[in-house]
Amino acid sequence: MTEPCDLTATEARRLIGRKQLSPVELITSCIGRIGKVNGTVNAVVAMDAERAMAKAREAERAVMSGAPLGALAGLPVGIKDLDNTAGLRTTQGSLLFKDFVPDADDPMVANIRRAGGIVLCKTNTPEFGAGANTVNRVYGATGNPFNTTLSAAGSSGGAAAALATGMVALATGSDMGGSLRTPAGFCGVVGFRPSPGLVPDPTSSVALSPFAVLGPMGRTVDDTHLLLMAQLDVDRRDAYSSADTHAIPCALQGADLSRVRVAFSADLGAAPVDSNIRQVFAAKTARFASVFASTQQRDPDLTGVHQAFEVLRGITFVAAFRELVAKQRDLLGPNIIDNTDRAMAWTLQDVAEAHKVQTAIYRNFIGFFRDIDVLICPAAAVSPFPHAQRSVTHINGEAMPTYMRWLTLVYGLTMALPAVCCIPCGRDHLGLPFGIQIAGPRGSDAKVLAIAKSLAEVLADDPETARPLPDLTKLHTGT
Repeated sequence: MTEPCDLTATEARRLIGRKQLSPVELITSCIGRIGKVNGTVNAVVAMDAERAMAKAREAERAVMSGAPLGALAGLPVGIKDLDNTAGLRTTQGSLLFKDFVPDADDPMVANIRRAGGIVLCKTNTPEFGAGANTVNRVYGATGNPFNTTLSAAGSSGGAAAALATGMVALATGSDMGGSLRTPAGFCGVVGFRPSPGLVPDPTSSVALSPFAVLGPMGRTVDDTHLLLMAQLDVDRRDAYSSADTHAIPCALQGADLSRVRVAFSADLGAAPVDSNIRQVFAAKTARFASVFASTQQRDPDLTGVHQAFEVLRGITFVAAFRELVAKQRDLLGPNIIDNTDRAMAWTLQDVAEAHKVQTAIYRNFIGFFRDIDVLICPAAAVSPFPHAQRSVTHINGEAMPTYMRWLTLVYGLTMALPAVCCIPCGRDHLGLPFGIQIAGPRGSDAKVLAIAKSLAEVLADDPETARPLPDLTKLHTGT
C-alpha cells in the first residue's frame, strides 16, 4: 500500500472502524489519485468532491463519537453514469442527457448512501450502456489502465478502470450481455453478476425481462461482496425481487475447494474464442485445477443462443429507444440505432422461438449442475483491443456477424440467468489482464461468491495468476 486509496475497501472500512484511518484522509487520497491518472484513463466523468468531502467529515465525526456506522461508512464509491445521482450530472453517455442533473437518487444509489457509502463520482459508460467498449459522444473513450490506447470494455468500463487505478474504493455496475464481467476481465478487477432480482432495479423499462441486472464491482471478492450487501433490497416494482433471494451471508466465508466439483469450458460450446486465449485459459486452469475435488472439460447446452439473445435483447431496445431513434436519430450513437433497427425487423414468430430457446437454455443449465458445483470459463474471447474500433470484428480470421458476437462467453451465460463472479487470473499472452468467470445456476449467489473468494486467494499466491496491477507512474506521466 502506497496511499490510502490503494487499500482494499474491506481493509479501509476495518481501519475506519478502528479509528486508524480517517474518512477524510481516504477521500482526499482518492481525489488526489483521480487528479493524477484520470486525465489519461478517462474513467471518472463527473465529480462531487465538495459534497463527498463534507460527507467524509460527517463520517469522521460519527467514528470519533462512537456512533453506529453503516457497512460502507466512509468509503468512496463510483456510480455508473446510467444511475441517477441527486445533484450530480447523470448523462447515460448520451447527448440527449448531457446536461441532466437529477433531483433524486435511483433506489440502489440511495441504499449505498444509507449504508454510509460516499458518492464521489460517476464512471463512464457507452451510450445508454449499449456496447462492450466504453466510448460515447459526451465524454469520449475510457482507456484500459494497462494500455490507454486499448479498451476497458463496457459497459461498466469506467467503473473497472477507476477501481484498477485506485480512484474509488468500490463501484457500481450493471450487466446484460457482460457489462460487469468483460470490463472486470479487461482491467484486472472483480465483477459480480447476481441472480435476477437480488439487486432490484425498479427503473427498468421492461419489468418482465430478467436479463439486465445491477451489481457490484471491487478489487477483491470481499470488496465486491461488501458493496453487494449494501445494494441488496426488496422492491416489488422489480418483478424478480423477492425476500427469498437474500440468502447472502453478511460475513463472506470462503468455500472448502477440496470439496468443489468444477467444469472447465473454454468456449461454452458456442463462443468464438481467440486461439491464444484458449491456450492461456488451458495453461491457467492447469495451474490451479488440483485444488478442487474434481474437474472435467464440459460445455453447457446453449443451442440457439445467438439468435435468441439478439431477439430478446432487441425487445428491451425497442421498448426503451424506438421513439428516440425515430425522432432524434442524429443525436444517438450507432449501437442504439443498430440494435433498435435490427430489433424492429423481428417477427412475432422470432420472439416466440427466442423465448422457447431461452427456456430450454435455462432448464438445461440447471441440469448441468447436477454433478458439479460451478462452471469456470474465460471472461473474454480476446485480449483488450483498441478503443478506437467499435468492437471486435474478427476472431481467428472469422468475421463476426454482429458487433455483439464476440461477447458470447458472457451473453451465453446471461441467457441461463446465472450468478457469475469474474475474478482476475494473471495476465494473458500479451501481458494484459486475464479474467475468468465462475458461474452457478440462478440462486447460487452465496455459493459462487464463497468459491470465488477461496479461488482468488489461491490465485493470489501464484505470480502467474495473481491480480495484475497497472503502472500508475506511467499513467501519471501519460507515457
